[in-house]
Amino acid sequence: MRIVLLGCPGAGKGTQAKVLCARFGLTHVSTGDLFRTEMAKASPLGKRVGDYVKKGMLVPDDVVVELVAATLDAVPGGWLLDGFPRTLAQAQALDKYLVSNGGKIDLVLSLAMREEAVVARLAGRWSCPACGEVFNLQSRPPQQAGVCDKCGGKLLQREDDTEATVRRRLMVYEDLTRPLAAYYRSEGNFQEVDGGQSPEDVARAVTAVVDGVHA
Repeated sequence: MRIVLLGCPGAGKGTQAKVLCARFGLTHVSTGDLFRTEMAKASPLGKRVGDYVKKGMLVPDDVVVELVAATLDAVPGGWLLDGFPRTLAQAQALDKYLVSNGGKIDLVLSLAMREEAVVARLAGRWSCPACGEVFNLQSRPPQQAGVCDKCGGKLLQREDDTEATVRRRLMVYEDLTRPLAAYYRSEGNFQEVDGGQSPEDVARAVTAVVDGVHA
């Protein structure tokens, strides 16, 4: 199977991608991981990606598509794309690549969440720089405010997890993804799951959707 997983920041794509890949024997293809791997290898493509990342710029569509296509060429079976496509142009480029290789996307699965739920989830996230432990004021608060349960270190909030930053990230995501979702809906392979449920309930829901498509 070939699956595209969509979802705003904080929707739990990484968690659900692992669930689906383990259940259906898929290769998890994350553009974030690909960027880091190519940059670490210092490959020609990795150097191009690194130039944009270091300047704080978005990696251009053609570079992202080239990287993803090269990766998919090396995947022998089914795959799940996480973090790609992010724009309509990327989706169209992916379809063109698949058609040229005799393939198609079987399912576009979107984890939908209300803005306020995303803000509460992300803005409530605090981590310990000393040991890496992560807490959430909603779902997993520390026993003592501002102090890590594991090592006693001082908890800090990432700059991109502040409420104002989260809302900006969501605005950008919505602007990019609205036409993307409309495109996939028109293709007839788009399904949506409520990502605001518990991770376990979301996992059951996404697995049921993929089971239905697989059958």
